[in-house]
Amino acid sequence: MHYLRWPENKTFWYDKRVIVTGGAGFLGSFVVEKLQMRGAAEIIVPRSRDYDLRQVEAIRQLLQDTSDIKGDPVDMVIHLAANVGGIGANRAHPAEFFYNNLMMGVQLLHESWQAGVDKFVAIGTICAYPKFAPIPFKEDALWNGYPEETNAPYGLAKKMMLVQSQTYRQQYGYNSIFLLPVNLYGPRDNFDLETSHVIPGLIRKCLDAKVQRSSQIIAWGDGSPTREFLYVEDAAEGILLAAERYSDSQPVNLGSSHEVSIKDLLETIACLTDFHGEIVWDTSKPNGQPRRKLDVSRAKQLFGFEAQMTFQEGLDQTIEWYQKSSEQSRVLQVA
Repeated sequence: MHYLRWPENKTFWYDKRVIVTGGAGFLGSFVVEKLQMRGAAEIIVPRSRDYDLRQVEAIRQLLQDTSDIKGDPVDMVIHLAANVGGIGANRAHPAEFFYNNLMMGVQLLHESWQAGVDKFVAIGTICAYPKFAPIPFKEDALWNGYPEETNAPYGLAKKMMLVQSQTYRQQYGYNSIFLLPVNLYGPRDNFDLETSHVIPGLIRKCLDAKVQRSSQIIAWGDGSPTREFLYVEDAAEGILLAAERYSDSQPVNLGSSHEVSIKDLLETIACLTDFHGEIVWDTSKPNGQPRRKLDVSRAKQLFGFEAQMTFQEGLDQTIEWYQKSSEQSRVLQVA
């Protein structure tokens, strides 16, 4: 799908120098491509091997290294870098998920403000919402309870950037925004079964079962929880529209408004991948949060974002990308 929409001021990005942390990752690669299409003056993608964003000295070095010849900092930081994973990864590494995400986000926002970066775009997570928030999740419900336990450390670490954004705006007048994308999926996602999220994990299980001629696959939980998913290119578009048009610190959801049960999701993926075996639900494994569906009216109202990709088309494109990627990997291994 090609997005033909431009910001109202078509020259917005032409003089902008932008740091995109996590710009080589899943979501970040699409954000970088869209910045290139919009004509951004310079896009800097720091790599973790060069700048460990958990270390304040590395953040200061990054901001110094990317200053222009007059010593002025970049115009904007879009902070996408995160330590992420599915339920299994969150259960196995809760301390790492909390520490790494907290230290990256809080220190990067502070140092960006101190260095004089004009705008900071903070990307939160749907995991920040209370476990039993009323459906659809409205941004005003963020503080009405504790998050779902399996990913609360990650969710709370990311939510601290919201507190920081609001307090820095209040005290310093700093222009930072905080966005809450729902579960993402699409091409270039992580398909590692140990660390993947639900859609790439289920696609991988179905396709692996076909290759191995297995008669069944095992899925976590009982299939009853519901989720909302946002196609990665839609998410990238929403982030850049907010970066262009939105300058406030109230949190904003980014979603598709399409809610589906994990059971229905897996049956759809099995059909699209042509897997006809048995689906076994392992109810000894956690379900995670019972329901997730966002109220996305604020994003439309404040900066005109609406998701464009249909869910089935998005799944088709994700499956197609993974199959081509797997085939290329096998060819390289043989060669």
